[in-house]
Amino acid sequence: MRKIFVTGVGTDVGKTVISAILAEALHADYWKPVQTGTYYGTDSEKIAKYISNTKTILHPESYCLKHYMSPHAAAEMENVEINLAGINLPQTSNANIIIEGAGGLMVPLNHKRELIIDLIQKLAAEVVVVIQNYMGSINHSLLTLEMLKAKNVKVTGIVFNGPPHQLSHDIIVEYSGTPCIGKVGKENTIDKATVLKYAEQFKNI
Repeated sequence: MRKIFVTGVGTDVGKTVISAILAEALHADYWKPVQTGTYYGTDSEKIAKYISNTKTILHPESYCLKHYMSPHAAAEMENVEINLAGINLPQTSNANIIIEGAGGLMVPLNHKRELIIDLIQKLAAEVVVVIQNYMGSINHSLLTLEMLKAKNVKVTGIVFNGPPHQLSHDIIVEYSGTPCIGKVGKENTIDKATVLKYAEQFKNI
C-alpha cells in the first residue's frame, strides 16, 4: 500500500482540503490518526462532504479528543495518553491511503517526547508538505523540509495552498530542492466541485 502522509508547515494551512484533493485524485482511503477539537467536528466529516468517488473509505481515528489544542495537551485534559503503539495502519484493500497529521512535524503527541514526525517514521509513509504563504512561512517551510531530510523521510513534494506568492514559492523550491507537485488557489467555497477541479493535477503524483 502507498502511504501518503499530509503534513503542514503549521496549523490551519489547508491540510484537510489538500488531503481531500489527493484522496479524490487517487481514489485513496483517508485516515486521521489523531483528531483534536471534536467540539467543532472532525476532519473526517469534512472529507466526507468533499469526496465524490465511491472508492474512498474513511477510517476511524485512533485517538479522538474534544479540545482544540495540541494532541498531548488535549489528551491530558481528558486523562488520555496517546501512545504510538496504539496507532496502527487501518486494514484496507485500497492501494493508496492518505494520512492527515495534526499541525506540523514537531507537534507533541505525549509527554514521552513522541512527535508527529515519529508517527510518520513508524508508519513508513512518504510525505506531502502543505505550505501557505504568511509572514514567516519561508522559514517554517525550509525548517520542515530540512527536518524531513535529516530524518531520511521520503518527501513526495510540496503543495502550495492559498493566494500565490511566486517569489516565496521559488525560494522554498530552489533552496530545499523539493519539487512542487501542485498549487491550490484561494477559494471562497470548498465543496465537491472545488475538490474535483484540483484533483486532476494530482492524478500522476
